[in-house]
Formats: sequence, C-alpha cells, structure tokens
Amino acid sequence: MTRLLIQHETRYRYEKPVSFGAQRLMLRPRDSHGLKVEQASLAVGPPGRIRWTYDAYGNCVCWFTPEGEATELAIVSQLVIERFPAPLLPFQPDNPHTAMPIVYSRDDRAALAPYMVPESEDDATVTAWLKAQMGPADEPALDFLLRLNRTIDGFGYRARYEEGVQSPAETLSAGSGTCRDFAWLMVEVLRRAGYAARFVTGYLHSPAATLRGAGATHAWCEVFLPDLGWTEFDPTNGLAESPDLIPVAVSRTPREASPVSGALIGDPGQSELIVNVTVSAADNLAAAA
Repeated sequence: MTRLLIQHETRYRYEKPVSFGAQRLMLRPRDSHGLKVEQASLAVGPPGRIRWTYDAYGNCVCWFTPEGEATELAIVSQLVIERFPAPLLPFQPDNPHTAMPIVYSRDDRAALAPYMVPESEDDATVTAWLKAQMGPADEPALDFLLRLNRTIDGFGYRARYEEGVQSPAETLSAGSGTCRDFAWLMVEVLRRAGYAARFVTGYLHSPAATLRGAGATHAWCEVFLPDLGWTEFDPTNGLAESPDLIPVAVSRTPREASPVSGALIGDPGQSELIVNVTVSAADNLAAAA
C-alpha cells in the first residue's frame, strides 16, 4: 500500500470581470479495491453553490456554480489516497490465448457495446497503421496489447496546454502528441480491432520525475479483457496496471472526462490559465483519525 498526497490547482485569470455558469469538476476518485480516498478537501473562489453527483459512468462529479462577477476562478483540490498495487504479471488468465479477434460473452458484449464503436471518422492512415501492428493470428490478446502500448510509447512526447485532443490520424501523422492524444489513439485503434476500450483521466506518480506527463493531469486507456476485466495501459510511458496510475474518471470520449469544464458569461478580454499538479508520498502526514 502507498499513501499519496495529490494537490491540483486550477486558476483562470481574466482581464475583465465575468460571471459564471455551472462548472463541472471531476477531481475526486471513487473508492475501489485498488484505491481509497483517505482525506479530501476542495477550495473554490469566488464563493458559490456546490453539489455532488455521480455521472452515467459512475464518476464522482462536483457541480460548482460561482456567484457574482470576478476576474479569477480558482479551484484547489487536495487528496490523500491509499493506492493498493495490483500488478498485471505474473497473473495469467484462465484463457491466455484469447487471440485476435477478441471474443466477449453475450452478456459482456451488451454492457461493452458503447466502448466498442469508434468515435472518430474512419481514416486510411489509422487503418493502415493498425494492420501494420497486427501480429500472428494466434497471438494472445495481452501480448498484442502490451506490444501496442510500447509502440505508442516510442512516439515523441510534447506537452500541450490548450484544450482538445488530436485525432488518431493527426497523432500518427505527427508521430508525437501529449498523453491524452496517445490514450485516444490507443482507444480508437483498439475499437477498430474489436476490443472494448475507454478513456481514463487522473494523475501520475513519478517520484524520480522520470515518467512522461508528470506534474499535470494524466490520461491513459483501459481495455476490457475476459478473465481480467478492465485493464490499464498507459501508452505515454509503456505502463500496464501500474500503481503509479491514479484513476479519477473514465468515459467513452475525452470530452466527457475533462477535469474542469463550464460556462463563462461575458467578455473576459485577455485570459490566462494556470494549472499546477503535484503527486508526492504522504508518509510524513498523520493518518486520518
């Protein structure tokens, strides 16, 4: 078990005073067998109404509606969590040779259907790249996924702070992107190969600052495998079921998993976005009573 302190600060600064509609915040993980929220605090400004809900995916969502006008919107989340590692290997599924094409049970297919349909338009570039990645007909699915994960890890990484995600074709053409671009590429490619895959956002623990994407929110991919269930793959760093991945939200598309989104009312003039994220060991903190 690892205790981690996560501090996430988002500040929007505006040249002119504006008012705000409801802000949708996805900053708190749900408790699970692999993660427990020990402490949580949320500071916002300007003051406003707050309510908590679960969305259709079961994600924990905070709806924050600021009151009045302001030249700054501030959202500061602090979490202390316990992360329980669940390494992928040396565990072997009962049927290790579930090969391409993957076969789901009838009941699983009914639940997984939304995650099996590609969202982006068909593109010859994406189809050709997928065909080039295919291995032998009897290659175990897990072997194929680990290999694909490592292949995307070989792409050039570049941080990008503006909103939005590159299309899979754009990422392939550029040979580079940020974590959300790589995650979305893997999700959409796997859907075309018959897998159920979904987009994940959260945080990355990199104590030695060696992992790409540390110091910001992170994104990766989950794939549903018979006998294993939803399994994490981080194509930005070539990780699989790593305790350094801290999931907050899952969704069918990237736009549904944005950590902060909402309406702005009025003309802000020039604006500035400041995001600071730190994930560090919390062993020196007193445990919650």
